[in-house]
Amino acid sequence: MPGQGVCSAGPDEEAADMDTLTDGRPVGMSAGEWEARCDLAAAYRLCALYGWTDLNNTHISARLPGTDDSFLLNPFGMFFEEITASSLIVVDREGNVQSESGHGANLAGFVIHGAIHTAMPHLHFIMHTHSRYGVAVAMQDKGLLPASQKALTVMGWLGY
Repeated sequence: MPGQGVCSAGPDEEAADMDTLTDGRPVGMSAGEWEARCDLAAAYRLCALYGWTDLNNTHISARLPGTDDSFLLNPFGMFFEEITASSLIVVDREGNVQSESGHGANLAGFVIHGAIHTAMPHLHFIMHTHSRYGVAVAMQDKGLLPASQKALTVMGWLGY
């Protein structure tokens, strides 16, 4: 939403009230969680800005600091440009929403991100996008070809 920062209150929330600390985070929320929420919300907004979205079929997650079984994810039904730090939901490894929200979890997002967060605990942020360039490469029979210096630098990192 124009004029609304990623770390500001959401559209249905008061900008400042007794439940908010001076740095904008809700009372009872750790500084680490708030920082992860702000970073993740900014990543969503950047994806929207650069056109790396596919309505609600793309998602980014962040491991919830201080836990090994929960992560932050976009709520189902919100566009990337609408996401703020306070609108992100906490999901556990069973897919249960652990935070108060009027939205449910994005099932596809949970399945993909839950499996990766469980299998790779050293990762903090995971991004799944459908950028037009990524989709174009994925549609090729042989994927990304080693046809340029840039392609060669990432060949060993890609998985299809």
